[in-house]
Order: sequence, then structure tokens, then C-alpha cells
Amino acid sequence: MLLKDQHPLNKSISIALVGPPNVGKSTLINTLLGMDLSIVSPRPQTTRNQFQCVTLVDRTEIIFLDTPGLHKSMQEMNLRMNHETYMAQDGADLNWIVLDGTKGKESVLHQLASLRDVYKNLSQESWIVVTKLDQLKTNAKKVEAEFPNLMLEAQKICPVVKRAYFVSALEEAGTNELLSVVSEFAPSGNHLYPDGSVSNKNVRFFVAEYIREQVFTLLQEELPYEIAVTIEEFVDLEPSEGTSDIVARISAVIHVNRMGQRAIVIGQGGLMIREIGMKARQKIETLMGGKVMLKLHAKVSPKWFKNHMMLEELGLSRAPNSIRAWREDT
Repeated sequence: MLLKDQHPLNKSISIALVGPPNVGKSTLINTLLGMDLSIVSPRPQTTRNQFQCVTLVDRTEIIFLDTPGLHKSMQEMNLRMNHETYMAQDGADLNWIVLDGTKGKESVLHQLASLRDVYKNLSQESWIVVTKLDQLKTNAKKVEAEFPNLMLEAQKICPVVKRAYFVSALEEAGTNELLSVVSEFAPSGNHLYPDGSVSNKNVRFFVAEYIREQVFTLLQEELPYEIAVTIEEFVDLEPSEGTSDIVARISAVIHVNRMGQRAIVIGQGGLMIREIGMKARQKIETLMGGKVMLKLHAKVSPKWFKNHMMLEELGLSRAPNSIRAWREDT
């Protein structure tokens, strides 16, 4: 329910970031937020759930909807991930079509063309945001020479595109200007997060994400995307319990598809799972503002990425084209 006693000059806007995998959507959001909320890794398809992240620019509330990268796989988990993206852009005031600019204009246009299913039914305005400007070894003044007539050609592919911006999230080039433009563009309206919340997801969600981030980072190419994390126990600890310096006790499960993957996650003598826990705990403690007790164990959950109950637990709702959990007798 919206509050009616907010400042009359308040503005609010929701922006869905859509695009192919590994174009830097989550990195861009973290830079705009000024904190590492959304997980990132060098590997594509790190983001699995769409969720909202909130920042304020003067009296303008900007709600970013981080989304999974779109892909063509027909595996059940991937169908649900794509559905997360479609739901996000359907409810947004503005869409940013985020594209990787490292290979130049023709690559950007190719990425845009690959997203026809996303924007073909859109009515709201959309902007192109070309990322990774730092890897082009150029700057904002020279960017027009790198991408001549980009808007003219992009609008032939995607008529709802109205503007194009070029940024480097890592070097924070163009990001402040982008926030300023959004603040001016945003309509008047009450803030949806007047209590200062930074996301619509709870702490449990981010704890699981930070653990999964470390699995991706530390194991790199050793494991495929057959990893998931669920929270088994999450207990807030009160100072009266004699653990004033510890704010929570958490137990989490790292799910793998095969026994051999479990051995990799655990590592020789348990070294790997301890390092995963140590690095994840550092981010969790920053988020929660105090020390946490974190216990991890690895579990073999065969074909969890096809299990409807498991996917629901991970927050991935059924898609219209989801594979049925049963088969008709023939």
C-alpha cells in the first residue's frame, strides 16, 4: 500500500535490465547502487532470479530489476529463468537493453536482433545501454566514432528503442550521467520502499547467492552450472543469548548433480568447502553488519535442475512453456 504523506516532489521509476548472458547487467547494477548486492562472476548465466534493487537520487527512487541473461536452452531451469526476465520487463516503467560493446557496433546490433522475443510486444520506452567501454580502450568523447549511426540502425531492428548510452561499470564511466538522466525521466510518484530497503528479497536469498557466487568463482571451469544453494537453517541471534558479537547462525546446502562434483566442492581434506564458506561469510557479514556462524555441506541431488519442487524452492516459478511434471499414458 502506497503512503499518502510522502513529499510532493517524490519520483519513482522501475527499470528492467534485459540482455544476453554475461553482458554486465549485475556489475552495472552494483555500480549504480554503490554496493555489491547482485552476484557476479566471469561466467555467463550467473544470475538466475529476477529481483529488485533500490537506490535514491535526491527525491527519485530508482528500482532496478536484475534479470537472468536470455538464452535458447529448452531445459526446465532455463525456461523458468527466461520467464523471470519476461515478467520483469512486462511490469517495468522503462527497459534497458544491456549489450556488450567490446566487439563493436555490428556485434551490438547482432545482440539486439537476438532479443526480438523480448521486445516484440513492448509498449514502454526502451534504451540501449552499451557496457564494458573500458575494454574498448576508448572514452565517451570517442564513442560515436566507434558506433557510427548506432541509433538509426538499432531502431530498424527494435522500434521501441529511443536512446543509447555507453558506460563502463568497472571504471564508473558514464554511470553518474545515466543516473541523472533517469532521475529527470522518472515520473512523479510515491516511493515504494520508503523504509530504506535496498531490495524486495530477504537476507536468506542473498546469503544463498553469496555462497553460490563463491562456488562459481573458486571452482571456475571445474564445475558446470549444476550447482544450487539452499538455506537449511537461518537463526537470528539476540544479544541476550550470550553471543552479542554473532548476529546469525546459518546452515546451507550446496547441491550438485553427481557424486564426483561433490568431491570437487568439498576438496582435499575439506579445504575447498572451507574456503567457499570463508569468502562467502565475509560478504554475508558485510550485508548483515555483524559476525555470522556459517556451516556448509555438499549434497548430491541428481538432476535437481529438472526437479519442479527444487526449482520452486529456488524461487523459479513455472513458465508458460514449462515441461510438465507428469507424462500421459499412451
